[in-house]
Amino acid sequence: MPTAHPVQHLLQRLWLQMLAAATLALASPLWATEPVPPAEAATRPVVGLVLSGGGARGFAHVGVLKALEAAQVPVDLIVGTSMGAIVGGLYASGMSADELEREILAVAWGDLFERREPRQLLSQRRKEEDFELSPVLQLGFRDGEFRLPSGAVSTRSLEVLLRRYTLSTRHLATFDGLPTPFRAVATDMETGQAVVMEHGDLAAALRASMSVPGVFAPLEVDGQLLGDGGLVNNLPVDVARRMGADVVIAVNIGTPLAARDTLDSVLGITAQMVNILTEQNVQASIATLTHNDLLLLPPLGRLTSADFNRAPELVKIGNDYAHSVREALLRFAADPPRYQQWTAARRTRLEANTQRIGRIASVRFEGVSEERAGRLAVTMDTAAGLRVDVPLIERDLQKLAATSDYERVDYRLSRREDSGEEDLAIRLRPNDWGPNYLRVGLDLRTDFQGQGAFNLRISHNRHWLNERGAEWRNRVQLGETVGLYSEIYQPLDTASERFAAAYVDASLRKVEIFNTDGAALALVQRQGIQLGADIGWSMGLLGHLGDMRLGVVASQRRTTPELVAGIIPNDVLQSLGWRELGLRAAVISDQLDFANFPSDGYRLKGEVVVGRRSFEGQSSSSFTRMEGSATGVKSWGAHTINVGGRFARASQVPPGAIDEYSLGGFQQLSGYRVGQVAGNYLLFGRLTYYRRLPLRVGVARALFAGGSLEAGNAWAQSRDIGFDGLRAGGSLFVGADTGIGPLYLSVVSAPRGYTGLYLFLGRP
Repeated sequence: MPTAHPVQHLLQRLWLQMLAAATLALASPLWATEPVPPAEAATRPVVGLVLSGGGARGFAHVGVLKALEAAQVPVDLIVGTSMGAIVGGLYASGMSADELEREILAVAWGDLFERREPRQLLSQRRKEEDFELSPVLQLGFRDGEFRLPSGAVSTRSLEVLLRRYTLSTRHLATFDGLPTPFRAVATDMETGQAVVMEHGDLAAALRASMSVPGVFAPLEVDGQLLGDGGLVNNLPVDVARRMGADVVIAVNIGTPLAARDTLDSVLGITAQMVNILTEQNVQASIATLTHNDLLLLPPLGRLTSADFNRAPELVKIGNDYAHSVREALLRFAADPPRYQQWTAARRTRLEANTQRIGRIASVRFEGVSEERAGRLAVTMDTAAGLRVDVPLIERDLQKLAATSDYERVDYRLSRREDSGEEDLAIRLRPNDWGPNYLRVGLDLRTDFQGQGAFNLRISHNRHWLNERGAEWRNRVQLGETVGLYSEIYQPLDTASERFAAAYVDASLRKVEIFNTDGAALALVQRQGIQLGADIGWSMGLLGHLGDMRLGVVASQRRTTPELVAGIIPNDVLQSLGWRELGLRAAVISDQLDFANFPSDGYRLKGEVVVGRRSFEGQSSSSFTRMEGSATGVKSWGAHTINVGGRFARASQVPPGAIDEYSLGGFQQLSGYRVGQVAGNYLLFGRLTYYRRLPLRVGVARALFAGGSLEAGNAWAQSRDIGFDGLRAGGSLFVGADTGIGPLYLSVVSAPRGYTGLYLFLGRP
């Protein structure tokens, strides 16, 4: 629709203010607390319902709609902004207030806006990134500049939800064809003007209207970049008037201005600026209401626009408030016959819109190249010739979203009038902050006794090096360990079931050597570089069940003693270099729901390397290395049991010559120093219990309290292995799954180690 020039917009606002003053002097707006006699049925006016934005506070609209139905108020047209557009649009599409409430309460809102799909659906490569580092900062690099994600949270799940609820409207020419005529208000982010959406894709219109700046990315619709309508018209009374409303019921649930004590941060000031803009246009809309209209202000108190987890409470507040002003609502009520006519007309329109869904005539991908579309098509279970199965389509979209390559994953069905079949369009929008993704993370630990470490880690991942799906992954580490890792990964078939990989891994670190009593004997510098090439197989669609690899590996390593106790003979611990060449087999399967503090699932990992090893100035000999680990997790409500184990075996070599398998540190034999227990053979088991605490902290997904019991040891010779030699350790901790990784504050203890505090953040 045409929009006003900025100067005209300013003049209109001045005119509205003068008009409001005159209106208040003659006939003030009717507030919901004033009882009004019901209107005569013979002269029933056209009732327009206007629903404001307000994020999660908009759930109160559902309660108001329930009260309107109970009072038999026929709503002839609806206009909404942001969350008001979503609630109003779904109601206008034919859902009843009870259906709306049931669907809203069934949604897991805490997970709906996650940027990432459920972890079990990710490819093994994406899962392994969780164990590489915990990012303090994530950004992308594109076209010569660094970029941040355009939205703080993802709306993919919300878009799929809206698509499902509005599927029956897909063939309508305008929103006037809905069971109740409807308009959604958004903001053109380029011009700053209001955009009233009256036709097209209803699901996209609802999503665009709720594009809160800095939270949800703007959405491009018909060439316009649309953001949250609350910026320009959060209570669009004027739109309802233009649609033909004789009287207006306006429901304002917008967030009030914040108190002064919250304006001490950039975030607080920014939020207040948005609230000021919104409140100004809301007051201008309220000023246009007359004594014939009704303004509803549900008392939402301190509930915020982000309180999606409190949906039941918000619905109840809206319903209780609207019932408390029932006498005011009755002014707009119709007599039973006329109300039944209104409900019958809505039902008839809904039935007319709900056409029988036939088979899929074609599937096409929008937003990606033809070659990439071909690769993506083989990962989908939905195909041409099958009957439309909405849950199946949604699962396919979820798999595509799990690749992390697309900012938007949506679909649309278009009916062929001649045959009744459906054309399925999969709409993909690649991340505009990719395809180069950078993450910066850190980890630190301290035992508060002078022993600790710090590492800074930076990773770079370049997706889609070519249209066959190649990736380039790099990682740099600075701190206790200096390291560099780089890998090229190339799928070998369209379904990405087979792949080839080549990598280089270099590291430099200093390691303490301990005696059996735990006393430090030497400080050794270990450096090495490893080259490898693998052929691999992905397990499960897109590799979400795990990977298997077979390959060759070559390495060169050197150890150099720096500080050595006088009791160690020089020929036992001396500078030494060697080379290895071998064959490697590895398997990994990860189905944990969370990398940090998982509540369900398992993780299995195993590796075997066999080959030849040659020391400087000596003949070569065969060697074998094998290592395996397993974790299983099960929860009962807030209580979780996590069981883990590890074993390892290596051909015997001189002490200090290679990185022997070691234990020590938090939950790796708590109460021992890192690397204090080392050898060529290793056994370790851990039983951990933790309970999710009923506390909410903005910087953490959840808080936990728990403890662990651990047992294990490492031996130099196979003949020394025995359960009677196992060492024990344990911990009691409070932890948090934060945005920068797992954080633990723990008391650790071991009978043959020490007892004390331990702080751990990030990845070991």
